[in-house]
Amino acid sequence: MEIELDPPNGITGFPLGMPAEELKAEAGRLGRIKVSDEGSSARFRYMKVLALHEQFEIVFHLEDGRTLASAEVWIPRPGPEEITVRFRGTDVFRTPARQLLGQFEAMGLTVRDETHYAYVHGLSLGFTRVAGHEVPLDTDGEPLYFQAVLTGPADYYDQSLPKP
Repeated sequence: MEIELDPPNGITGFPLGMPAEELKAEAGRLGRIKVSDEGSSARFRYMKVLALHEQFEIVFHLEDGRTLASAEVWIPRPGPEEITVRFRGTDVFRTPARQLLGQFEAMGLTVRDETHYAYVHGLSLGFTRVAGHEVPLDTDGEPLYFQAVLTGPADYYDQSLPKP
């Protein structure tokens, strides 16, 4: 299975703006789904759809309770299926995190690299290196590979840019 990150449009099969009912039906094709706060648009309790595949999870955020606002893909686990998550041909979970950020910078993109998290402005990609289990570590003590990536609308991470 290949999942292509296509910011700010969404991910393979799940365009941003996708209606909730359609999203739940498509997510169900990936595996079991779990819906929380159905239809809610409350600031801290908005609707989420979790797609649970035996080798990975995707969290779909529906901040208005009706349409897909962002999609968060977690690193695939080993198993019977070959699963790759790519951005412009690069496997984002099998490329070391610092190397991947360097590739974004080489593209002329603004990268904000913080402890545990990195944001790519202009692409609306947000990465985390936080792992809830034992993983290989890089020389900086952080996980060698990103553990999750979120893609959202064009201005999703603008708030993390330094103020002029």
